[in-house]
Amino acid sequence: MLKAVNLRPGNIITFKGSLHEVIEYQHIKPGKGPAFVRAKFRNLDSGAIFQETLRPDDSFQDAFIEQKNMQYLYRDDMGYCLMDTETYEQIHVPETVLGEKAEFLKENMEVTVKMHEGKILSVEPPIHVVLKVVQTDPGFKGDTVSGATKPATLETGKVVKVPLFVEQDTLIKVDTRTGEYVERA
Repeated sequence: MLKAVNLRPGNIITFKGSLHEVIEYQHIKPGKGPAFVRAKFRNLDSGAIFQETLRPDDSFQDAFIEQKNMQYLYRDDMGYCLMDTETYEQIHVPETVLGEKAEFLKENMEVTVKMHEGKILSVEPPIHVVLKVVQTDPGFKGDTVSGATKPATLETGKVVKVPLFVEQDTLIKVDTRTGEYVERA
């Protein structure tokens, strides 16, 4: 059992009969009256996001989440094909489960899959991925205002802001949590 005061972003709990992920958490102690907890949840079945006000001693059932390392193989009309690296079993994951994370996937990339009772909840690519710039405008001498950036299209179709010195066919490291350029690879 998990009390409301112990909730943290990323926790997955059973709430109102289904699985929910805690997105935001705030413990509030007003000057007058008892303390309370305000939390924002995402329903993992429907994707709906809602906010709830709770008492600090409210308790929730903590869900058992299994993490597996899998390999992303390819994308087809059934979704994204992943292979279990231990059993070599292949599964298809719908695009809705991946969301924006799909823009960072390259074939044969290792990913972390979170599952609950056999159902895939999320697919997480590594924190940093190395991708090739396939299209970007050239940077011109004199465009050297500090922190100047330009858009660059990566091999997966993702568009990120990069410094002016990055050219086409350059390998760059991108942070998958924020979608931002980190450094040249």
